[in-house]
Amino acid sequence: MLNRRNFLLNLFAGCVIVNKNNTVFSHDDASRKRNKKLYRNSEDVLIIVDVQNDFCPGGSLPVKNGDKIIDVINKVQTNFQYIVLTQDWHPKDHTSFSSNNPDKEIFSTKKMYYGEQVIWPPHCIIGTKGAEFHKNLITNKASFIIRKGYRKNIDSYSGFFENDRVTSTGLDGILKSLKIRRVFVTGLALDFCVQYTAIDSAKLGYSTYVLKDATLPVDIGDSVEKTIENFKKNNISFGKIENFI
Repeated sequence: MLNRRNFLLNLFAGCVIVNKNNTVFSHDDASRKRNKKLYRNSEDVLIIVDVQNDFCPGGSLPVKNGDKIIDVINKVQTNFQYIVLTQDWHPKDHTSFSSNNPDKEIFSTKKMYYGEQVIWPPHCIIGTKGAEFHKNLITNKASFIIRKGYRKNIDSYSGFFENDRVTSTGLDGILKSLKIRRVFVTGLALDFCVQYTAIDSAKLGYSTYVLKDATLPVDIGDSVEKTIENFKKNNISFGKIENFI
């Protein structure tokens, strides 16, 4: 359980607590030795990244077939005691939006104080249908929701940090309070928010796994190839669910 101090710190960092799932997992040592797959327990967390309407077909920034991974993600949830949902949550005047950069083309970049910023179509605007989780995603098993990108002058791909790599969302504090050691990442999109979340997870010391069949990319240029390279550089395991679960 989170104590009152950590609860307040994480709440003000942008975390919204939804509910607690009290499922307990236990496996005897003999079965562990018989099976090379990773057993889930109270030291594991599943992070479901940005499965929102605007990132699915019909949305303003759709990932091709983005809704096709939802059933897979729902099935994976049954294996975890702790589940975190991340949610893009932008003001309409966000610095990354093409509507606020009329001299820039969509998917071009501009210089920001924290580095290169991709110009995106307006998406996941606070309070809109596009910002809501997809209706088919099971959300009532989630322990926490992390909303990100709500500061207008900075973007946020990772579930752990804003793009300045300094401003925390509070997620790391929550996971450390729960004594989490292994992080499993799913959701949208592989080459942006999933990648950044996984890399930050690894850099923060968690054993990190990206479930290949529970994520899809935006696929801009060589973004997917670079993502795979970055996973290797950061010792992030990237493979099918059956290899890990």
